[in-house]
Formats: sequence, structure tokens, C-alpha cells
Amino acid sequence: MSRPSACFRPNARFPLAWGVVALLASAQAAPAVTFQPFVSGLTQVTAIAHAGDGSGRLYAAQQDGRVRVIEGGKVRDSLFLDVQKLTRAGGERGLIGLAFDPGYKTNRRLYVHYTDLNGDTVLARYTAAPDFSRADSGSAKTLFTAKQPYSNHNGGQLAFGPDGFLYLGLGDGGSGGDPKNNAQNLGSPLGKLLRFDVSGDAAKPAAGNPFVNRAGANPHIWAYGLRNPWRFSFDREGGNLVIADVGQNSFEEVDFQPRASKGGENYGWRVREGRVCYEQGCADKGFVAPVLVYGRNEGQSITGGYVYQGKSIPALKGQYVFADFATGTVWAAPMDGKNWNKVALGKVSNPSTFGEDAAGEIYVAEYGSGRILKLAGK
Repeated sequence: MSRPSACFRPNARFPLAWGVVALLASAQAAPAVTFQPFVSGLTQVTAIAHAGDGSGRLYAAQQDGRVRVIEGGKVRDSLFLDVQKLTRAGGERGLIGLAFDPGYKTNRRLYVHYTDLNGDTVLARYTAAPDFSRADSGSAKTLFTAKQPYSNHNGGQLAFGPDGFLYLGLGDGGSGGDPKNNAQNLGSPLGKLLRFDVSGDAAKPAAGNPFVNRAGANPHIWAYGLRNPWRFSFDREGGNLVIADVGQNSFEEVDFQPRASKGGENYGWRVREGRVCYEQGCADKGFVAPVLVYGRNEGQSITGGYVYQGKSIPALKGQYVFADFATGTVWAAPMDGKNWNKVALGKVSNPSTFGEDAAGEIYVAEYGSGRILKLAGK
């Protein structure tokens, strides 16, 4: 997978100041964590989710369009959902998002994000069979679409927030340097975090969306100025939102939105990359600065994870776990003020996505090996 996004990355020198930050971070004690093999035999996993229904199952979305069920530590032979005929997987395209409705146990609704045969964004809803063994392919309902001008930077994460609304992260539309300036254009859904009310039969702009009454703005926009948000998540205890945004030439970044936010944050792309100017002569225009950045000497394609709220690794409690796809390094960062310092937990092979089970334990998928690993204490 030409992953979100390891492309368009000319070499860049890592500024001394950020190197000092990295050295300070590495001096902190890292929680003792192991990566235990959980399941294998999967193909290019792009999302891991649980249904919140008490079943204990996990679901793995594969880039090729298949959703697999993991139960009792084994991958079921039968498919839960198959949209292979609706997507053309490859590069950064395919099935790239999966989320279950908070009311799944009663309404049996689930949501997927994939790129269609033309490479455009599709948000669709499915309904599971009454016995929850599979999703009914005949129940498909397209809720939202967006044209994609290029093949990369499709974003992909789907997640329900503590407000009960469905959030979708989309990249800037691709190429390099956001040539169409989509991320700063409120008329475009690209380079944005979108928020939907899916409680009815459609995907409506969620109540309180910040630009719903602004002429020319897309009413679904919740936040903007993102390049390619490859995985965001909500802290299950605090409700805060953490976004991992893949960088361009020099920096990967982590952005933060407190639960009390009313939305409308501008995270700066393409005017800024990380905490520095991407466009020459940029000035502070009210951008929300990232809480964490790292440069090319540490990695080049961030994979966002979760704030750990499980019980098996007490020392990791309340820390944000994330990784770099290119180097395989997995980090943890205490959520501390405006600048988070990270420590390395270890390495895995091409971490493409993280997942969380109903108990708050964290899993990470290795893109090439087809394995899912579970984080555990030593």
C-alpha cells in the first residue's frame, strides 16, 4: 500500500530545536509493553473495530473490501461484509473505514468508508442480519459521496464521538502540497473532519456544526486544515479528540481537540506543516498548533492510535499510543499541556491501523504480514 501517505516526501533536514525535544522525550521512562500475536492470516488491514454489543468480537476491515470477524482469538472463515465489487483497492484506495452505530445491538447499523470504482469517497450504511452473523449486502445505503481529484490522501477514519454523531476524516484530495488548496477551502469537504447526524435515514449535518449557516461552506465540516488524517480517535474516558495528520516534506503531527470544543478549528495545512510555514511568509492566522510533531529522522507516515484506558498495562493509562508506518516505531505520549513528549514502546512491521476492544485494550495491525498484535504488559 502506498500508504497514507508515504509519497511526495523529498528529503528535509530536521531542525535542531525539534531534535532537542526528541532527546528530552527519549530520556523519559517508557512503560513496559509487549506486542503479543493475536491473530494472523488477514490481508492489508485498514481498520479494527468492536461493535459495543457485548459479544467480545472484533472486526477487521481489509483494504480489498472484505470485513472479517475475530472471535475467540480466531478469524472466522465466513465474511461479515464484502464490498470488493464496489471498490478498486490499491495504493491508498479501497475499504478504509469502519464504525458501528452506538445503538448497534438494537438497530444493527454499521458504516463503511471506501473509494468507489472511480476512486471517489463513499460513506455507506449497512444493516446486520438479525443474528449479527453478517451484514446484509442488500441493505446498503449511500449516505455521502465526495469527488477525489487524485488517487492519494483519501483519509479514511470513521468513528462515533461521545456526542453520538459520526465523524469522517478526509485528506486534502492528494497530489503533493494540496495544489487545489482544498484543506483551507470551506466549500470543499476535502482536508476536513466531517460530522454527521445518522440517527435517521440520511446523513445530515450534525446540530451545532460550525459552518452550517455560512454561505458557500460545506455544512458537514467540523474542523479543517488537515492534510491526510490517517486515524483519529476519541478518548473513551475524557471524550477528547486526537488526530494524527500525515505530513508533507518535514513533519508528522498530532492535533488535539478538547471535548468542550464547539468545532471550527483550523489545523493549518497547507499554510503550515507542523509548527512551521509550508507556504513562504505565512503568519499566525489563528491556526491551532499541533501538540506533538516529529521529523524525518524519526519517521515519515504517522498512524494514529488511541488513548489507552485499559487495565492490563497500568503504566500506560491515559497515554496516547500511535506509530509511524515507515519505521514501525510505536510511541506513547502523556497528554500533557500544549506540547506532548513521546517515548518509544517498541517496533512492529508497517503499522497500518490501531483498534480498541470493548475493555479499552489496544491492538495494532501489521499491513504486510496480515497480523494483528495486542499490546500487553511485560
